[in-house]
Amino acid sequence: MSTETLIASPGPDERSVRTTGGKVLRVPEGWVLVPPGDPGLTRRVKAAGPSWTVQQRRGRKLFSQGVWTAAETVERIKAELIVERSTEQHAKRKAADARRRDVAQTEYVEEFRSAVLASLDFHPTYAELAERLATAVTAHATPVGSGTVARTERIPIEARAEAAVIAWLRHQTTGYDSMVIPRVKGKRREVRRMLAKRSQEMLQRYRRGEAVPVTECPLRRALDSSAAIPA
Repeated sequence: MSTETLIASPGPDERSVRTTGGKVLRVPEGWVLVPPGDPGLTRRVKAAGPSWTVQQRRGRKLFSQGVWTAAETVERIKAELIVERSTEQHAKRKAADARRRDVAQTEYVEEFRSAVLASLDFHPTYAELAERLATAVTAHATPVGSGTVARTERIPIEARAEAAVIAWLRHQTTGYDSMVIPRVKGKRREVRRMLAKRSQEMLQRYRRGEAVPVTECPLRRALDSSAAIPA
């Protein structure tokens, strides 16, 4: 079995894995776990020969737990990477990659903020409030690695923007974070739907241009509160 490459989930102990068929396998002697975090090392380890990729599902997401393979293979590839990564050419390539990522992130932040503004669609009377809310939602939702709905590509950006607004309102204008929700299947989703409905009703008032006293608006209180927090 050690000569086969496979994808598995964590086993009952730290030197075992469980196959997709449910079988528990012992990690071969002389194998080590390459933890996630170095894509270059992981790619080469997988390409070099037999390996066991360990993945764990949490909810809808699949998280890497690392790759098991022969220790001598890992040490050889690490040594090769140290030499390659010490060159000036590698440094220049890394710097260029970082610049491209920064440009792409800046462009995405701008695109996402525009999508949030379009989703809000506030009456011109509340244009300034819409700008403030779009800025707050974008700042929360778009950082790389944030894990928010804004970072997924599974749905259109318009849907991401709308979902991000509702998520921000849920955390900033309701008592959701301090709620004690029964551990009953579907209950948390039900609470979220209820709070989303309230948030949509509040947003509709601004879309229609209704007069909304500050004392009755948790949205403006939340924005004022967040603006008062030192950076």
